[in-house]
Amino acid sequence: MIMKTTPFLTFLLCTLLSVQSIAQPAGKTNRIPLKHGAHRIGKRTDPDMQRWREYGLGQFIHWGIYAIPGGQWNGKTSSYAAEWFRSSGLITHEEYDNLYKNFNPKHFDATRWAKQAKQMGARYLIFTTKHHDGFCLWPSKYTNYTIANTPYGKDIVKQIVDAYTAEGIDVYLYFSIIDWSHAGYHPGAPITAADRLNWAGYTAFDNEEDKARYETFKTFTRNQLIELLTNYPEAKGLWFDGSWEGAWIKEAAWADALGEELRAMHPGLIIGSRFRADENGKRHEDTNGDLIDDYDQRFERNLPNTLAQTGGNDWDCVTTIPENQWGYHRDWSLTYVKTPYDLIEMTVKANSLNGNLVINFGPDGDGNIRPEETRIARETGRWMAANGDAVYGAHHSILEKQDWGYATEKDGTTYLTVFNKPVNNLLRVKAPRSTEKDQVYVIQSARFRTTGKTAAIKDGGRDKSGAVYYDIVLPAEIRKLEEPFVIELKLKQVSQKEKAAYQQALT
Repeated sequence: MIMKTTPFLTFLLCTLLSVQSIAQPAGKTNRIPLKHGAHRIGKRTDPDMQRWREYGLGQFIHWGIYAIPGGQWNGKTSSYAAEWFRSSGLITHEEYDNLYKNFNPKHFDATRWAKQAKQMGARYLIFTTKHHDGFCLWPSKYTNYTIANTPYGKDIVKQIVDAYTAEGIDVYLYFSIIDWSHAGYHPGAPITAADRLNWAGYTAFDNEEDKARYETFKTFTRNQLIELLTNYPEAKGLWFDGSWEGAWIKEAAWADALGEELRAMHPGLIIGSRFRADENGKRHEDTNGDLIDDYDQRFERNLPNTLAQTGGNDWDCVTTIPENQWGYHRDWSLTYVKTPYDLIEMTVKANSLNGNLVINFGPDGDGNIRPEETRIARETGRWMAANGDAVYGAHHSILEKQDWGYATEKDGTTYLTVFNKPVNNLLRVKAPRSTEKDQVYVIQSARFRTTGKTAAIKDGGRDKSGAVYYDIVLPAEIRKLEEPFVIELKLKQVSQKEKAAYQQALT
């Protein structure tokens, strides 16, 4: 029997033959040769990834037909995540699957959204091209369940890509691996602890029919991803969701080859760590502990607290404004709603640990960004416009984390972003330790970004370990502030002798 090959099958075979185990880096022992683990040790160093690394702040938009019910149906309200409303139990699948016939967002204006995002200070956007329900916001030729068959009719993804690109905001396309609308979709059998121990023996499908149908789903998924990158070449990357299910995890070889195919057709493409697993079912990090793909996506709604927790990887945190509500929900009283200063603190904290923060918005079924989100975006943007140097392109500081807030560094300047103003109006800063023999750091100058005035600095003494402290005096105009403020420091490395002379000169 002669097997007929397709271009993708040829690509898959070539990829599987060419992928080699990665050379063992220093400090890691007992490594296992992998065909489908990480294809690179350490961070990408190309210009596209460096641009991603310096975004600082991004916007996420969850939008689809789930915005029509907005978490409510027939007088009942669900506390369920609004974008999962099809599974809430308040609406039948048939009712939900016909909502697209009423999708006509007459107030949708991509340019207005993009300008609001720019005003907020966002440097990149992650936009839902389709969520788990499978409804496509672009006119995909591989399904009828698309924006083309709604009363609205126009390509929303194109409008988003064009409008945000025109504002200088990079666009990343969200794509759900889960697709409840496709006949071949199958989540696979639940993965047990025993399956994890014997991954080679795990079987995702109960019968051959389901397995055969899943092959059609894989082809469909590949076709749609190629279609997105072909239709919207301005997109900088792909952001995947729903890849935790057993059937997809088991497709390590196929997904790996697909990822390489997508990279080949779109040089510089950025993909996060939740697209695929390795051949042992390990996600995010492979069996050897190396990050799969380009940046770590494990910090969803959960910021790390130390640099060590990031593993030295690039990462971002995507977060909601109301807890765990990504899509539009009519009732925000069900949960805590973050304030602008909550989000600003999360942004600065993320950047102080070498990550980005991405704030989610859920427009309603008419295409409006709700007034509460608009106010939050405006207030966040006002602060970012004045203090963005402490965020954009700024990263982890040599200063230790201290109780008043977070420190970031960029181009020789250290930025102290103060969220907890000391009641004695003396901001104590612990000087960093030098790695050079007989050298120490001193604060050469300090300036309040809000007023532009130079700060008075006092000798704050030493502790039992010999650490040196400085006290920055907060003047009256800073004491009156009811928002976070930034102090710009210049640190200087000097000899022990010079330090003693400098300490004597402090006021």
